Amino acid sequence: MPFYVHAQDKPGVADQLMEFVEEHWSYMDRFDDRLILRGPTLSDDGEEHTGSVHVVDLADRAAAERFATEEPFWRAGLYQEFTADPAVVLLRREPAADAPYTLVTARWPPRPRTPGDAEQWLPGAEPDGRLSFVAVLVDDDQESTTGVAAAVRALPDEARSLVQPLADRLAGGPTPLTAQRWQRGGRN
Repeated sequence: MPFYVHAQDKPGVADQLMEFVEEHWSYMDRFDDRLILRGPTLSDDGEEHTGSVHVVDLADRAAAERFATEEPFWRAGLYQEFTADPAVVLLRREPAADAPYTLVTARWPPRPRTPGDAEQWLPGAEPDGRLSFVAVLVDDDQESTTGVAAAVRALPDEARSLVQPLADRLAGGPTPLTAQRWQRGGRN
């Protein structure tokens, strides 16, 4: 099952991250065939690393938590927290090279899920193909939605406006969004 794993950097660790980047990439190489999305979140100007996002196919929550806590940046104490949520991937496209991207997320209290309900709203949410990735976050039983995560080829304000209608429909009403710069990660 895919899990959305987001780790947030502790303040002031940018220089230390470089010390462990090869270990981080080597660790991620072990999951290469199961990584659906990967890459760092960035500061508003796109210059500083603020965290890491991985959507990875794993057996269960325990495996997702192991994935997060055995990651070299976490083991070195460079992350302040992580979340690991089961996800239903609705859209997955290769991000365009050399384009700004934003990770847009929303969280809401568990809301009963009907399989296929999110898929019916996705086509209207992407009029121009800027959505590269969309996943609905669900509870462990996949019976309730708990949020959404999207990678959008746009800067934060514009990205937020593209995801807002979809998030509001999934949440059953207006829901606040978080938007932060993101870039495709990995060795290539």
